[in-house]
Amino acid sequence: MSLEQNIRRLEEQLLSPVHSRIESVEELLADDFLEIGASGRIYDKKRALQALLVKPSGHCSMIDFSMRPLTRDVVLVTYRTMRQDSSQNSPVHSLRSSIWKHIDDRWQMIFHQGTLANGTRLDI
Repeated sequence: MSLEQNIRRLEEQLLSPVHSRIESVEELLADDFLEIGASGRIYDKKRALQALLVKPSGHCSMIDFSMRPLTRDVVLVTYRTMRQDSSQNSPVHSLRSSIWKHIDDRWQMIFHQGTLANGTRLDI
């Protein structure tokens, strides 16, 4: 499995419903993890894990995935998600970016940002 395939698999794990496996998500987030949510809220690791416990799950598709190495041990990924929310008729689109760092022989997310979009294609 290539590094890009591995990082994509890890991102997909974080997008899937996590209520029953919060411990595995906790291992994927670095201790100094920071997220800027689509709402504009800032989350550290503890707050992000708490939010995942109450976040409604819906089917989420990842589109336009791209990875860029920043250093030998740090990569930036960008992609678009489309989530079908049961409370809305049309899908919710988000542009997302994450920074992953190789820490203690495993990849952990150190930063994530999601921005609501209206079906915008991610062309960078």
